[in-house]
Amino acid sequence: MKNYPPTLRWIGPSDPVPILLLNEQSCPGRKKAGLDSPPWVHTGTPGIPFDFTRHMRDLIEDIAIEVGDFTHLDPSKLLVGITRARNPVRHGLQARVTPMRFQDGKRRTQKGRTAYEVQRFFVEGSEILYLVTFCLPRFLNQTLESKLVTIIHELFHISPEFNGDLRRHSGRCQWHSHSKKEYDLQMLGIAREYLGKTHRPARHDFLRLDYAQLVHKHGGVRGLSVPLPRLLPVTTLEQNPK
Repeated sequence: MKNYPPTLRWIGPSDPVPILLLNEQSCPGRKKAGLDSPPWVHTGTPGIPFDFTRHMRDLIEDIAIEVGDFTHLDPSKLLVGITRARNPVRHGLQARVTPMRFQDGKRRTQKGRTAYEVQRFFVEGSEILYLVTFCLPRFLNQTLESKLVTIIHELFHISPEFNGDLRRHSGRCQWHSHSKKEYDLQMLGIAREYLGKTHRPARHDFLRLDYAQLVHKHGGVRGLSVPLPRLLPVTTLEQNPK
């Protein structure tokens, strides 16, 4: 069994968070026409890879400011990343949120006779409580509204206590409440609320473009890419205290 470190730290330019770069060669898009993006959609300097992580983090920050359901979010403790979709189909996993703690924000849980802790991630000294990961190019090939609903859906999974745990609903369906249809309509309502309230519409401008348009304009799409945290038995942690 591989011996995983209990803590991963990325401290800055000398030891940066790993980056994944996607382009037409590594992750081809299907679109062949209409690649030029509208001139009023500002996504950065042409020819320089589009920084998905930075733009998405700015958008999440704006959502946290404008929408009451998300004022508890601290974007500095979210690691926004990307992963390559395993296949080119449009339907499938769009995004996921990964908690870095157990129920009620506890760092340790018991399974049978063994206690476990989750690996801890630190970026420039700040501990990460959630990974928010988007599957590309699939996520970018939705409509603007569908992309925004996906973002809202993932952020709503984060506990209102912002303690590293997920939001839990009563009953058997603790992640999506008792009715998926009602849950989806609620997410759509929040997405439309944000669009109507934001004072910084440029923050979601990049959602107007699909993957092929972004690659055509910028030459590629880049974003942070870290492994999923490992569940480690406490005996392993005691042997590797760093």
